[in-house]
Amino acid sequence: MIVNADIQKTCFELRSLLEETVKKNLAEGILLSGGLDTSVLAVVASKFISLKAFTVAFQGFPAPDVKYATLMTNRLHLTHFVHYFDEDELHDAVRTVVKTMRSFDPMEVRNSAAILIGLKVAKEQGVNTVMTGDGCDELFAGYSFLFNLEKEKLDLELRKLGAVMSFSSVPLAKTLGIEAKLPYLASDFKAFAMKLDSKYKVQTEKGSVQGKLVIRKAYEDVLPEEIVWRVKVPIEQGSGTTVLPNLFDQKIADAEFKEKKSRYLEKDKVMIRSKEQLFYYEIYRSVVGVPYPTDPYGKLCPQCNSNVARNSTFCRTCGAYPI
Repeated sequence: MIVNADIQKTCFELRSLLEETVKKNLAEGILLSGGLDTSVLAVVASKFISLKAFTVAFQGFPAPDVKYATLMTNRLHLTHFVHYFDEDELHDAVRTVVKTMRSFDPMEVRNSAAILIGLKVAKEQGVNTVMTGDGCDELFAGYSFLFNLEKEKLDLELRKLGAVMSFSSVPLAKTLGIEAKLPYLASDFKAFAMKLDSKYKVQTEKGSVQGKLVIRKAYEDVLPEEIVWRVKVPIEQGSGTTVLPNLFDQKIADAEFKEKKSRYLEKDKVMIRSKEQLFYYEIYRSVVGVPYPTDPYGKLCPQCNSNVARNSTFCRTCGAYPI
């Protein structure tokens, strides 16, 4: 149980350090989802710069980020660009994501396509540096699979996440000739978060287990309540690209999927799990090539034959989990 004085002291330390961190990593724009992580950055950064906010959504499909991001930009009086992309624009983004990230993992592609489109819109508006909220979930236990772990296991999982986390925003911004800034991963702030006792990260609050508790508590006096306690949603859900599996199921015939799945397994030693992944793999195959192990004696993914780190349970190339 956290003593009230303890959490107040920790919140003060976090706010002071994050303010210094954001000042050192200021950007002209921010990819604003209206989630806790980006909303906190918008609050802090808007003290020091006239910030432009960018939110993207798949045209014609539910995209809750627009509502929450608009709430924040109205509150902070920010210039807000909301961009609705269509299937053609999404397909162009998917091709760039697959080539840049060298991945045909459906979740990676779905999330990163929305990020790339947001970065492109920022560039079109003359913005050369863009902040993202990357890293906050990994550092402060924002993922629901962490919530019910015993403390020892939680600490272990957070150390693992801290060691292996990487984000597509950095290489995707680079392909556009702009820069992504990730304040939560600045060395001083990351070190503070990694050392912070996990009791400040996961606790029961308002009748349910909450991650990122210290972030929520530190900014509950300046953020709308619905932002402070907003449940974590992945980028694909917030932007509307979560519908892509269903769209590909409709677009690709069962017979075509069955034939290609069998062919790629036999010819490339790649196991295709869904019609959506088939679409991404065919792009990967054309722009990157058939996956193969660079170290045949290293650990291999059983589904795509790519190398994976010895202690990894996840394949970054195809998304296989657990391996």
